Amino acid sequence: MDEARARPVCAQEALDLLNCVTQSPFDQEKCVQLLNSLRECVLNKKVKKFSLADQEPQHDDLTGKKA
Repeated sequence: MDEARARPVCAQEALDLLNCVTQSPFDQEKCVQLLNSLRECVLNKKVKKFSLADQEPQHDDLTGKKA
């Protein structure tokens, strides 16, 4: 596996931001700084879109039928 596939672009910045918003008490100032770091990374790396590796098609309900 090459190094580019080992770690997705801006993965650490995205993970840090997600973990920040789950913390209690919520530190909005810290999370905004992490958001700015993620924004800077995606601009520098020219990221167009994120996706999850194991993402499945989304459905409106559990049966897969549209509501």
